[in-house]
Parts: sequence; C-alpha cells; structure tokens
Amino acid sequence: MAPDRGRRGQGSGLIYRAIGDSALHATVPSREEAEEPHETDQAHEEEQEFLARQASSDTNFTARGVAVGSIIGILICFSNTYFGLQTGWVSGMGMPASLIGFAVFKTFSRCLSYPFTPVEHVLVQTVAGAVGTMPLGAGFVGVIPALNYLLKPEENGPISIGIGKLIVWSVGICFFGVFVAVPLRKEVIIREKLRFPSGTATALMIRVLHGKDGGPSIPTRPSVLSRSHSQETRQRSDSSPPEYDSDSTSNQESRLINEDDKRDGWKSQIRLLTAAFAVAFLYILASYFIPQLHDVPIFGTFLADRWVWTLNPSPAYVGQGIIMGTSTSMHMLFGAILGWAVLSPIAKSNGWAPGPVGDWTTGSKGWIVWVSLAIMLADTVMNLGWLILKPTIQYGPLYVKLIARSIRQRDLSLLTKGVEAQYAPLTASTDDPTKSTIPNDKEDAEEADAPPEHQASNLVVYPGFALSILVCVAAIHITFPSIIPIWASFLAVFISLLLSLMGVRALGETDLNPVSGISKLTQLIFAALLPGSPNAITINLLAGAISESAALQAGDMMQDLKTGHLIGAAPKAQFYGQLIGSLVGAVASAGVYKLYTNVYPVPSKLFQVPAAYVWLLTARLVTGQGLPEMAWQYALIFGCIWVALTVVRIWGKERMWQAYIPGGVAVAAGMYNEPSFTLARAAGGAVSAWWLRWRGGEETKIVVLASGLILGEGIGSIVNLAMASGAVPHL
Repeated sequence: MAPDRGRRGQGSGLIYRAIGDSALHATVPSREEAEEPHETDQAHEEEQEFLARQASSDTNFTARGVAVGSIIGILICFSNTYFGLQTGWVSGMGMPASLIGFAVFKTFSRCLSYPFTPVEHVLVQTVAGAVGTMPLGAGFVGVIPALNYLLKPEENGPISIGIGKLIVWSVGICFFGVFVAVPLRKEVIIREKLRFPSGTATALMIRVLHGKDGGPSIPTRPSVLSRSHSQETRQRSDSSPPEYDSDSTSNQESRLINEDDKRDGWKSQIRLLTAAFAVAFLYILASYFIPQLHDVPIFGTFLADRWVWTLNPSPAYVGQGIIMGTSTSMHMLFGAILGWAVLSPIAKSNGWAPGPVGDWTTGSKGWIVWVSLAIMLADTVMNLGWLILKPTIQYGPLYVKLIARSIRQRDLSLLTKGVEAQYAPLTASTDDPTKSTIPNDKEDAEEADAPPEHQASNLVVYPGFALSILVCVAAIHITFPSIIPIWASFLAVFISLLLSLMGVRALGETDLNPVSGISKLTQLIFAALLPGSPNAITINLLAGAISESAALQAGDMMQDLKTGHLIGAAPKAQFYGQLIGSLVGAVASAGVYKLYTNVYPVPSKLFQVPAAYVWLLTARLVTGQGLPEMAWQYALIFGCIWVALTVVRIWGKERMWQAYIPGGVAVAAGMYNEPSFTLARAAGGAVSAWWLRWRGGEETKIVVLASGLILGEGIGSIVNLAMASGAVPHL
C-alpha cells in the first residue's frame, strides 16, 4: 500500500500531478526557493550526524540496562496478570517503566562506573515493556484460563497444562511478532512517519528527565522530535482521545508530555509516584483482610444483591481510567448502563436469563455478553475493513492512471517504480503547470535514519523470522499434541502476519492496537476453515491466541522503535533488547500465572476471568453452537447499530463531536465487566477531565499519579498472594 505522506491542502484531499518532461524543464526557481532545499539538506545531514553519534554510544546495549528493565518488567508482569485475570485489561506501562528505570539509576548514580544515558534509558524501557505485556501476549489472561477451567467435557476439556508446557507455549509464540515488526520500521517510521503517540510520549518523557533539571543534558533533534510533538498536539486538538483496546495495551499511555514539565524536577515526579504507590499498596493490603472493600453497595443493598451494582473503589482502576482518558472511560460507563441497567433487566424479566444475574451460564451476565461480542465484532470488522479500503480509495485511481500511462508510453518499467516515483503530493493551489511539482518540503522527504551498521541485519532478521515460525509451530504441537493439524498451525501464523500489518498501521495512526478484534477475526476465519472438527473450539482458541500475540508484539516493538528513533537509540540494540525481554517475560508470565491460579480459585469473585469467557463464547458462537433465548436477535440488532456508529466515527475522525459517539470496543468492555470495575474507571476518567480541562493541569502529573496507583496495587497483590498461600485469615 502506498503511503500518504503529502500535506493536506485547501481542498478536500491531496492532489497529485504526474511528473513528466515538462516538470523536469520547469521554470528556474527564485533564489529563496533554491535556498530552501539547501537548508533542508543541511538539516537532514545534521540529523544524520546526530543519529550516527547516538547510535554509536556504547550504552545503547548494556547488561545493567537489560537487568533493570527485566526486573521492572517482572513487577509489571505481576500487576498485569492480577488485573488481567480480574477484568481482561492489561496496561503497557511504557511511561511508568521509563520513569521507574530513571529513578533506579538516579538513586544509584554515585555507584555507577559510567553515566545513565538517554539511549540506555530507551533500552530499559524496551526490555521492561516486552516483559510486562507478556501475560496478554501469551494468553494468560484469556485463552489459557479458558482452556484450563472453562472448556466442557464434550469440548474435550478442560485441558490441564503443567508449568513446563506453559513455558514452552509462551516461548514459542513470543518471538514471531518481534521479527514481523523490524522489517516494517523503515516504511512506517522513516518513510510514512506515522505518529505512534505513546512512543512519541515516552520519547518526550525521556527528554524531560534527562534535561538540565533532571540529569546530564540530552542532545535533541528539534527538527524531528519537536515536529512530532507539534504534530501530535495538533492532532489531539482536532480529534477525540484515542480509543483503547479492552485486551491490551493497552499500549495505552498516549498522553503527551508538555514542554512546561521541564520546570518540574524528576524528584517531584518520583515523590508523586511514591505517594500514589503507597496509597494503592495500603488499599490492596486492607482489602485482603476486609474483602468487602471490593464491592461497596453505593446504590443500596437491593441493587447490589440483585443486580450487582456495586463499586470497587480500587485506586488501580481509577488510575486505569485516568490513563484511558475521559472519552474511553465514559464509553465504558455507557456500555455498563446499557448492559447492566437496560438489557440485564429485560433478559431477567422475560425469563431469557433465569439464573442469578452474575452467573455466566444462566444469568444476565452470560446473556448480555453475546450482545457485547456482536458490538465488538462490528467495530472490529468495520475498522479493519477501513484500513484496507482507505488506501484502495486513495491510491487506486492513481495506479489506474499509472497503468494506462505505461501502456500508452509502452514502458512497463513505470509499474515497478510505483506511484511515489511518478506522482508528487501537491496542495490544491498548485495548478500552474509551469511551476515545478517536485516536493521540496522537509516533511515530504524521508527522515534521516540510523547508520546501517546500527540497524538489525537482514542476515539475522529474515532467518530469525523463519526460525520463529518453526519454533511457534513446534511449541504448539508440544503443548497441545494431536489437537491442531500442522497445516492449520502454519495457516494461523500466516493469517496473524497479515493482521499484524493492519494492527501496526492502526497503532501508528490512532494509538489503538486492536489485538482483541484481530483475534476475533482470526476465530471467524478458522471457524469457516475447520467446521465440524472434534477439537474445533480448542483450535479456534489457539489460532486466535497466535494472532493476538503477533499483533501485540509487533505493535509494542514498533512503539519502542519510534521512541528510539526520536531519541537516537540504535535499532539493533532495541531489537536484541526486545528479544531478551520477550524471553524473560515468557518464562516469568508462565510462573506468575501458575502462582495466582494455584493460590486462588479461578473463576471466582476475585478473578472472574471475563476475557476467558469472551474468548470461549466467541469460539462457540463462530463454530455454530446455540445462543441463549433471544440473544442472537438482540446481538444482530446491536451489531447493526454499531456498524452504523463505527462508520460515523470513521467519517468524523477529525471532528470534535466524534468523542461523543461510543466506540464499540470500549462499550463491549463495559458490558462484559461487572459495573464495579467500570464505575471506578469512570471515576478516573472524570478525574482526568477535571484536572486537564477545568484545572488546566499538566498531563505529566496526572499520568504519573495513575501509574503509581496501578503499580502500587499490582505489587501489593504479590504480598496478598503470599498471605493467601500461607492461609493468613481474613477479618
């Protein structure tokens, strides 16, 4: 797909003009016009020198950086497993990991043999992110609990998987997405210059921390980093906050660091982080002894007991709401009201869900989840479809003209050069054929890049890519022997490759990596390919897990590469750091998952594993198993409604009112999670709106506060885990 690298002119879109012989013999530009390309070339050379100098630093890859990043990532891994088993939502925590890594090195700065540099900071953040997101990447908050605890005997379940096979499984699927991302770097970061908002935000955070107030001065790239900041600020002023995936990353701290934050020293940020951490840590300890703190009946005991309308006053969920942003958290609240205050009473009163409201099998929870699945699938199909259709609409006519031109000129070599070589983006005002149409704006030119010797070698990437596929297939068949055919395993990998490409592009443009939607789309495809198989449900789940892992790893790697590019870190060092982090995360996440599931019952009131139910119910839906009474009719109606709403959201992408159109993924998450979690997140979204919009506060502080709340409760859960394993009594 040809990238859109042009500037938006006065008209409705980009206007392209063929560069023919007349353009090459255009009028000679004025002196000022001639000097502009020279200045651009000089700036490009300066950027190239900066990148070469930064990438050649010995601190791009250090043992201490890998060690600190791994430790931080393991702590995040505990946190994400805990919250993932509760609600199916994990956090990428890129910016908090960056801040904690800086605090560690700053604390021990007098003991360091050489200073902590920005490029080493990028390494720490890359490794920590790779480790911390592995509970989602390896399926330990969704697919694996579904196989372990929810499969019925007639579905050849449940499947017991020992720690050894869990490690084999997670190691097998953790590398493929990394190798997918590296070849895409040149296209989406250097040529297309996609925004990757979270990666840009982390780069700005690192620059602030290493500024004159926070440590040794960091060399800056004003023509690149400042441009990324200004473009991002402009995007955020023209459009609504991005929607976050209910399964991911959330990758999901897209808040930008304001330049005014340079006035705040790193010590004040660490104090805020520590205070928030302490509050959340004390709350989670108190909740162990007083479990009632997880469900406060703020609307009265009747609504709490009969309709499960309670509040979980968890500081971590408030923090998640802050990071999600007001728009997304309010869309989730809308989903909770729609599902639990409207559809749940309808299903209960009509006898369609006769069991207890909170029961997944016979209650309203198990009925409304089908509606939420329809909404999620409608949103996913429309958004992914637009990603495919958009370049076709935008560049299709150009390729038709190019083909016609090549036939007319009897020069088929024009087809190999592509649209970019034959057409240049122009503004609507450049209609005079006597003016040169060759673009000379620096934003239209390809960005400077790290020297080839500091990039991941193709001799490593492509053989590694092939090897990662073989390792993935072998791991699947070692862990789940005689369940999925070998050809189906290779097909799942191939499909995940294609869908990962779309996921990376969506992440770069919107900061949303639609990993849950990608996995559901894979489940749809495999249901059509393997109808009637005795292991259809298990195969369906495994195929979806492979695509989710690939999309997540590719997206995280690309966000980190964007951060590294803006700071000037060596891509090769980041690549190896991501591989090491993925390996550490694969082993650690398997162990953490086993710890929690051996100590706590699953599913339970504490660990409801809603993501596991969503995975399993999707597999049952697409393989033709029956739905509860009237569920398919309501699912069809709301699916059609969200097809229309998603079209409206796509059409209104840069309009202020788009934020008021509820996004399907957020609404679905609000429906399949009990209201207690959603209310806390909505409170966080309200806090974010109050601080940013009405108080005009700095975004850095609110993000640091939220990060401390999430980490404090996540790390405190480790203490609770130890007390539960030791049978420490509750009050």
